[in-house]
Amino acid sequence: MPMTPKLVLFDLDGTLVDSAPDIAAALNAALADLGQPTYPLPVVKSYVGDGAAKLVERAAAPTPDVDQDLLLERFKVQYAANVCVATKPYPGVVDVLERLRAAGTPLAVVTNKPGGLARALLRALALDAFFAEILGDGDGYPRKPAPEIARAVCARHGVAPADTLLVGDGLPDVRLGRAAGCRVAAVTWGYTPRDQLAAEQPDWVVDAPAELLAIGR
Repeated sequence: MPMTPKLVLFDLDGTLVDSAPDIAAALNAALADLGQPTYPLPVVKSYVGDGAAKLVERAAAPTPDVDQDLLLERFKVQYAANVCVATKPYPGVVDVLERLRAAGTPLAVVTNKPGGLARALLRALALDAFFAEILGDGDGYPRKPAPEIARAVCARHGVAPADTLLVGDGLPDVRLGRAAGCRVAAVTWGYTPRDQLAAEQPDWVVDAPAELLAIGR
């Protein structure tokens, strides 16, 4: 069914920006510091989406003797120092943000990336001004797919979840949207295979950013 969203919540990594190269570089630097094997970019992409702790847990799984707390600490230091080296918005994303803003639609970011890093990254890309809120891990809400973060943003904007569009590339995004009562657009240009997204039965499966604008028509 078509909708005219009164609020749009975006995931960050794999949805608005391709941040996997910088995440992989930071993770591999941290692993190398601890004498651990490193990973190619496609493998790191498959680990992204559930927050930094889960990323490190997945990377450390083959070597259970590694100190995961230390690895997480070193990853965060490496990534904070290099949060926006190779990261770029996906083609077409900025145009969509501009058109949504011009239409007066409030926008927010809801991510499992640590909130401080999410805000630093969007500032570095000069994208932060598009968003009324940029919220992530450590900002007082459980990580996605728990629905509290989406419900809180909806409440602050006075918008019902049913009038809110959740846009993301990951299974946690689709599940968050469902749990919160939002409509869900799963995007296929990120880090989760299309068939896995479709199996979650989002309201829309979107193959290009411009298609998001047609949802409200």
